[in-house]
Amino acid sequence: MAAAPGLPFLLTGRLLLLLLLLLLLLAAPVRARRPGDVRAITDDNWKDLLEGEWMIEFYAPWCPACQNLQPEWENFAEWGEDLEVNIAKVDVTEQPGLSGRFIITALPTIYHCKDGEFRRYQGPRTKKDFINFISDKEWKSIEPVSSWFGPRSILMSSMSALFQLSMWIRHCHNYFTEDLGIPVWGSYVIFALVTLFSGLILGLIMVFVADCLCPSKRQRPQQYPYSKKIPPESTRILKKLEEEQEADEEDLSDDDAEKKKASNRDFSQNAVRQRTVNTPAADTS
Repeated sequence: MAAAPGLPFLLTGRLLLLLLLLLLLLAAPVRARRPGDVRAITDDNWKDLLEGEWMIEFYAPWCPACQNLQPEWENFAEWGEDLEVNIAKVDVTEQPGLSGRFIITALPTIYHCKDGEFRRYQGPRTKKDFINFISDKEWKSIEPVSSWFGPRSILMSSMSALFQLSMWIRHCHNYFTEDLGIPVWGSYVIFALVTLFSGLILGLIMVFVADCLCPSKRQRPQQYPYSKKIPPESTRILKKLEEEQEADEEDLSDDDAEKKKASNRDFSQNAVRQRTVNTPAADTS
């Protein structure tokens, strides 16, 4: 039986169409995160936690308890879309700022966040318990973190900066000792000198600011009292009052002098009388 005319061309066209579809599928962008994936939180995107509902795990790769929790946490993440909750994790070794911002003192640590309110999860760490915690809204029975210690507060922002500074110092120390070959004690000396120099500069700045805000009395401009010109009539009255006051003082001084003389006279007479009385008594004895 003879082959139908044009059949080879038809097969070739279908093969080309299949190859074209295959190339389009390969060139299509791959989704960076499926709904069931665990989202990584960093210092750059941590504010995404303030919107919606989240479950966040703080872990370290070297922590055995964190390693045991990973399978349960990934299985729980598969239920994230059904529960309408975002599942995330934070590597504290890579994000020291978030470790200080959330006061991570033990690993692993799990937080629940709902519209900016953070609560620390302290229940069993299994997929079933995580699901019940979200579906039954057990998080409502937990007291949220105080606003003073919340990740958005000034106190926790300062703590985050302090942790980041400590990690930067550690990186510098490793660079000095490993890359540059400086001894450990030499690295400590460098940090000590930098600390002293920065403290000196900060102290000078504080003294300058204090001197500008509160200058000393020697540098303050002298404020001369405003002298009002006295009219001639007032001058005559004041002069008359001064003369009267001087006259009164002179009269008082004369009276005082007379009183003093009288008291001295009385004192001498009393002394003479006492002496005359005492003399006969001595003779009779």
